[in-house]
Amino acid sequence: MKIIDFHAHIYPEKIAKKATEFICDFYDLKEGMEGTSSLLLEQGKKAGISNYVILPVATKPDNVRSINNFVLSEQKAHSEFFCFGTVHARQENIIQEVEYIISSGLHGIKIHPDQQDFAIDEPQLYPFYDYLQGKIPVLFHCGDPRSNLSHPSRLKKILKEFPRLNVVAAHFGGWSIFEEAIPILKGERCTFDISSSLAFLSPQKAVEYIRTYGSEKMLFGTDFPMWNPVKEVERFMELPLTDAEREQIAWQNAERVLDIKN
Repeated sequence: MKIIDFHAHIYPEKIAKKATEFICDFYDLKEGMEGTSSLLLEQGKKAGISNYVILPVATKPDNVRSINNFVLSEQKAHSEFFCFGTVHARQENIIQEVEYIISSGLHGIKIHPDQQDFAIDEPQLYPFYDYLQGKIPVLFHCGDPRSNLSHPSRLKKILKEFPRLNVVAAHFGGWSIFEEAIPILKGERCTFDISSSLAFLSPQKAVEYIRTYGSEKMLFGTDFPMWNPVKEVERFMELPLTDAEREQIAWQNAERVLDIKN
């Protein structure tokens, strides 16, 4: 079975270890691996993963362009990668950065409100969302028990305001607040990934959430390097899903969101 990892992170080799340690500390995780593209490809091959959606995050406005150039170079070097770009709410000329991202051939944009320290629904982001409608997808980190910057209720507001925005809500729409997210986002016009979630849920509960949202809306993701791709694929394969549901989540939905033509 084909598997597309819709949620992975990589860093330049000289900072990969430090960057991974920072993120694992941020989320109090213990399983982190060194976040290099070579290790992702090595572990992903063992796991049977064929392609990866790479999701960068600029925590400072001044770093946006250099990070976008880094993931662009990685996409050119590795045909397995579908790289997203990054933007920051505090940067100048955010629309020009989106134009650069699209014209460069990157496949979407990642927003991480908690690490970037701005809320999903800040009004200054509205021109960005409006410009992005009908274009490439935007993936939001959603959910954190320590703040509400990425709360699913904020995302619901954006979904209402921008009905043609192609949205992916990470971590079942609410990392660590799964039960809170479901009544807010159930039935909404967006897609969800299951990354950084299966370690915290029983297989039965994970399948319950998947079927509540609809398997046609779910995407597999490992959240490498915080999690080992081999272990995450094992967790996914242990879920009591039908074959059709597993195929949808493993790769079919990903190809639709990425607009991959076979």
